[in-house]
Amino acid sequence: MSLPTRRSVPGVFVALALVLALGWLVVTVDGGHLFNQSTTVSLLHVAAGLGLVAVGQTLVILGGSLDLSVAYVVSLSTLVAAETMAGRDGALLPAIGLALAVSAGIGLLNGLLVTRLRINAFIATVGVGLLLKGYLDNGYDGPSGRTAPALVQTLGYQRVGPVPLSFLLLLVVTAAAWLTLTRTRFGHHLIAVGGDPEVSRLSGVRTHRVLVGAHVLCSLCAGLAGIYLSSRLGSGAPRVGTEGLYDLESIAAVVLGGTALAGGRGGVLGTVGGVLLLASVDAVFNQLDVDAFFKQVIRGVIIIAAVAVYARRTYRKARS
Repeated sequence: MSLPTRRSVPGVFVALALVLALGWLVVTVDGGHLFNQSTTVSLLHVAAGLGLVAVGQTLVILGGSLDLSVAYVVSLSTLVAAETMAGRDGALLPAIGLALAVSAGIGLLNGLLVTRLRINAFIATVGVGLLLKGYLDNGYDGPSGRTAPALVQTLGYQRVGPVPLSFLLLLVVTAAAWLTLTRTRFGHHLIAVGGDPEVSRLSGVRTHRVLVGAHVLCSLCAGLAGIYLSSRLGSGAPRVGTEGLYDLESIAAVVLGGTALAGGRGGVLGTVGGVLLLASVDAVFNQLDVDAFFKQVIRGVIIIAAVAVYARRTYRKARS
């Protein structure tokens, strides 16, 4: 089976290079500095949090599904991690394990709702997200718990040169996801299910098991993002996921990276390019002090344009 992972990568990275070049020119004319160390570190920190969620989102979208509960999973995992740590380095590993276990449980629930009860993925994951929202809104008025100092100092703020440790974690997770998609039976089956679930089922693929696994991996990635954000904030934050728009932003990054929303085509490398593209646009706008509303308008235009270009290319290929 030929995997489409490689086809979407060049376009998004060319777009990223153009945005950075144009952004550098505009910021320089405005009297600012786009490529100084502080801006680069900030850009990579933003990319790390969104990227972890987007890599997981890529997996479920490749399988023809979707997860709109990830923002709440991010928020909940920050609270589980920070409250379990309670500022103690000795509780670091149990807290991380518990946060990931809770996240995996939510992913399992999403997967079972989509496969066993045959609920549309949009409805199922929105419903789970609303359940989590109700718990977070009723149980928390603000930050809670305290992140272990060791985690804050390492994952939260430690760097290798200008590259934050969190971004290196994103690269490791991306590499693991890429190897899973390109070198394992599960990855081949996931893409096959996204391409045509009925043909996959008739070919002997356990489609339900594959989709449940993708949802579990997606929630694990969101939980990992929550652990990272708790290290940056120093505590759990019940609304950090929704305020960061990690559900919609992650889908946008996946689309910008060239993954088809219908499933079966795309890959995590393109998604990382989409994440860096969104983070770069944010960095440029922050340097220019662009109004927040106008910033969102421009981001929307970029996403719509990317989808339009992708749809046009797909149509031309289908005709030829």
